[in-house]
Amino acid sequence: MSVMGLFFICVFSVALIYLWREGVLEASWLQEGEIAAYRANGGRPPNAAKTGLIVFLAVALCLFSLLCAAFFMRMGSYDWLSPPLPGILWFNTAALIVASGALHVASAARKTAAGERMRYALSAGAVASLVFLFGQLWAWRDMIAGGFYASQNPANAFFFLLTGAHALHLLGGLAVLFWTIAQASRQEAENALAGTVELCAIYWHFLLAVWLLLFALLVGWADTLGVVCRRLLS
Repeated sequence: MSVMGLFFICVFSVALIYLWREGVLEASWLQEGEIAAYRANGGRPPNAAKTGLIVFLAVALCLFSLLCAAFFMRMGSYDWLSPPLPGILWFNTAALIVASGALHVASAARKTAAGERMRYALSAGAVASLVFLFGQLWAWRDMIAGGFYASQNPANAFFFLLTGAHALHLLGGLAVLFWTIAQASRQEAENALAGTVELCAIYWHFLLAVWLLLFALLVGWADTLGVVCRRLLS
């Protein structure tokens, strides 16, 4: 577990450096009067929502890292038998790529004050994300219909655990995305959405990166990496 400890220290260090650069660690509560200038953002106070999201992503990254470490350690057991993966996972991966790309377009459109394109891109991202979620449910249906239950084999259980944990994170993001779309429909509120649209894009890029890693694990592309990790973790 020393390797995972080093990994967590790296994640914590990156998050700490980000917070320091944003001026969050300047301990304003210890100073008298109002702070004249912060270290980042042109002397402006740090963005609370963006800082909170970065901290949350660091915690979520640690969670998925633990799940991946457990996957690598368990897959070396004698009773591990990888199930045939539903083909719809490829389609779902493409849908999530489209969703991440659409939100990137929405964030870029917001910066250029292209409100109409931003609204279309946000809606496209939401639709592609829903397609991904329904596709994941269809994959679960295929697994159960094929007799690959979670209680039957640890490999089956990890399939449901990894895909379920990722889907829950996407569901949470969708709640914010739907709220953003509702606010974007009121054109007078567009100016207040710049930060929210950017945060949605960052969150979806994170979800895409995590899913590509999980997909590589499930397909078996990371088996060699798993052998190396098991030797390091054991």
